[in-house]
Amino acid sequence: MEQAAHTPAFFGLVLIFVSAAFTDNILLTRFLGMCSCLGVSKKVDTSVGLGVAVIFVTACTAAINYLIYKYLLLPFGLDYLRLITFIIVIAAFTQLVEMIIDRYSPALYNALGIFLPLITVNCAILGISIFMLGKPYGFIQTFFYGAGGGFGWFVAITLIGGIREKINEQALPGGLAGSPITLIIIGIMALAFIGFSGMVKV
Repeated sequence: MEQAAHTPAFFGLVLIFVSAAFTDNILLTRFLGMCSCLGVSKKVDTSVGLGVAVIFVTACTAAINYLIYKYLLLPFGLDYLRLITFIIVIAAFTQLVEMIIDRYSPALYNALGIFLPLITVNCAILGISIFMLGKPYGFIQTFFYGAGGGFGWFVAITLIGGIREKINEQALPGGLAGSPITLIIIGIMALAFIGFSGMVKV
């Protein structure tokens, strides 16, 4: 009986995760985090590395920002400070991720370059924390929503990186190489992901 009672709650968390990752993909339906995507998605390895870092940052910062907003900013009437507060939390976690990657994977750290510290100003991560405010979620639900949003960004940038690796951009007309062909790829993929819209509503 206890297991049956817990099943609907767990299923709800899975739906939140899937909805944030696919039906409400932060990159391909909201078009946030484009600058990092354009800069890092040249190879699968760097795409995966940055994508994993983004999952960690979005999951943790969405949950922490939820606690700060609900139990500190709202009770004291400081909700107008939410943007600067969210950015500070994201910046702190980005610094933590940067130190971890630098310590355990110097090659990935060097490959990501300037785009790793730029997670701080990645509008996708800030966007997830802001969108969280309009959801009727508790702490655990917010964590899954943040993790799902980060996973959706990870899937999108990894797929784009794989496609770009297969494309010989040097053989393309000069006006299409680099960012233009990447934007075309993103547009085509966005059409597919927008097809998920409305399938899961939580």
